[in-house]
Amino acid sequence: MFDGFEKFLVIGIIGVLLLGPQRLPQYAQKLAEFVKAVRRFADTAKDRMRDEMGPEFDEVDWQKLDPRQYDPRRIIRDALLDSGSSAAAVQTAQVTASKVRATAPVVPLAAGEAAPFDAEAT
Repeated sequence: MFDGFEKFLVIGIIGVLLLGPQRLPQYAQKLAEFVKAVRRFADTAKDRMRDEMGPEFDEVDWQKLDPRQYDPRRIIRDALLDSGSSAAAVQTAQVTASKVRATAPVVPLAAGEAAPFDAEAT
């Protein structure tokens, strides 16, 4: 709905309406101090990690550890390839898995029948 700038504009207008023009500069200063403190904390944590890990810190591929990059298929494929198996074995496993999914029977529920529920799975 909104892009980055519009969000800040809406938050600013709401802040002016809720806080009023007298208190807004004080709260803006407090917000600026909070942002600076968070930046200092992040920089300190990063420096501390670099000190504790040594030269290995720069060698870590941080992009690969990003949870937004999580793809179970890629992780399994990489694990199979890392274990010394060939690409043909990975492709065979993928084809077998797709055949199992395609041949699994789908049984419709009868009228008034409750869907299966596993209490231990939740």
